[in-house]
Amino acid sequence: MEGLIPLVNRLQDAFAALGQSCLLDLPQIAVVGGQSAGKSSVLENCVSRDFLPRGSGIVTRRPLVLQLITAKTEYAEFLHCKGRKFTDFDEVRQEIEVETDRITGLNKGISSIPINLRIYSPHVLSLTLIDLPGITKVPVGDQPPDIEQQIRDMIMQFISRENCLILAVTPANTDLANSDALKLAKEVDPQGLRTIGVITKLDLMDEGTDAREILENKLLPLRRGENVQLPIFFAVQKVVWIRAVFGSPGGEPNQLTNHIRDTLPAFRSKLQSQLLSIEHEVEVYKNFRPEDPTRKTKALLQMVQQFSVDFEKRIEGSGDQVDTLELSGGAKINRIFHERFPFELVKMEFNEKELRREISYAIKNIHGIRQVTGLFTPDMAFEAIVKKQIVKLKGPCLKSVDLVMQELINTVKKCTKKLATYPRLCEETERIVASYIREREEKTKDQVLLLIDIQVSYINTNHEDFIGFANAQQRSSQVNKSAVGNQVIRKGWLTINNIGIMKGGSKEYWFVLTAESLSWYKDDE
Repeated sequence: MEGLIPLVNRLQDAFAALGQSCLLDLPQIAVVGGQSAGKSSVLENCVSRDFLPRGSGIVTRRPLVLQLITAKTEYAEFLHCKGRKFTDFDEVRQEIEVETDRITGLNKGISSIPINLRIYSPHVLSLTLIDLPGITKVPVGDQPPDIEQQIRDMIMQFISRENCLILAVTPANTDLANSDALKLAKEVDPQGLRTIGVITKLDLMDEGTDAREILENKLLPLRRGENVQLPIFFAVQKVVWIRAVFGSPGGEPNQLTNHIRDTLPAFRSKLQSQLLSIEHEVEVYKNFRPEDPTRKTKALLQMVQQFSVDFEKRIEGSGDQVDTLELSGGAKINRIFHERFPFELVKMEFNEKELRREISYAIKNIHGIRQVTGLFTPDMAFEAIVKKQIVKLKGPCLKSVDLVMQELINTVKKCTKKLATYPRLCEETERIVASYIREREEKTKDQVLLLIDIQVSYINTNHEDFIGFANAQQRSSQVNKSAVGNQVIRKGWLTINNIGIMKGGSKEYWFVLTAESLSWYKDDE
């Protein structure tokens, strides 16, 4: 068990060296409290040294991962200053301030990028604590208006993890029920299973009051630490409470060690699951050779091929990423054909009065000086009017082509997002494919106009859409007759008398009566 905390420390250092937050839910202790709650005193009591920045407002503006290691000599090391040992703890304070300003600037802003500090000393317990920014209510200086929410989000990012112990620091001279630290702790740990309460500033309590009920764990019961038969709230009086909560060097295991031991099985299972997943991803690159001159070409071809597959899936509708916010890709193109195009046809201006006037002029112009007679419209006049209406289809058709092309361009842009890591490749892929689509756009429009011109060039008046009234009536009669021609009205046994020369004779037949005929048979088969 002695190697558990150093192991977790190494994991934290490894992730910090990579420049990213730890994706694993490592066991740790997070120190939470409001401004001026005494968090710095708690941490400095753990070290028996004054090494933290002091001042008004938000002093801790980046998470401080404080790794304490029991050793014979006393010194400090920063992960960002590897190889440099700090023996003067005033210099440690200055380095924390400088490193904080390097990331957050001088305007009292905050950052979630941690500072890793390791302290070796014979006066410390092997322990790892994470000091988080103090909870504030009012922004100061150039701080953003939502600074309170930013700090809250950062704190919740740490304490919402199941493997994180919460060290909730509350001053004794405030109402415990209004403790910001305990409120946040209760949101993520309502049963108090992983919350350790710490009371500070007992010497500032009002005269005639005491913290007995708090120290006896009666006012706000917390269950963390029941196994060691000690109350959970401890007064910060030098280092006595530290021994009580966290054990002693070489003595019983401390709270963090016990916590690591309790969470180790689940942590190991999760780690193995992630390891298998990563090994599966690495398998793809098993034969990858960085020195291979063709690797760039292979990688390029793979990305282009993936782009092609993604584009096809978005059009065909079998993509692995389904957009639930709006229609896109093939679905939107389908909507253009089946909803937008008919809508554009309906929008076409149609003035019946104007159309009748045009028909009248067309008929008169066809007859010339002859008297207009007959009941039927001359073919030439009919064709002239129909052709003019057909030509009007060009507008909605071309507009539909424009809409489809625009959606194809948008689909290309969405598919190239996966190439964002390579801006030049992303830009060129989008440009080349978009240019090709625009080339096809011109040919598509030419084809659409050609189809309309073909319809205009020959009007097939023998088509069923152009049959006259008499033919329409006859056709309708034939359709109705054929629809009921074989319809059976009634069937059954029928007795027929006086058949043929056999006067007075009778016989039973199976008959079938339809709309057109009466048939009879010897039997029902």
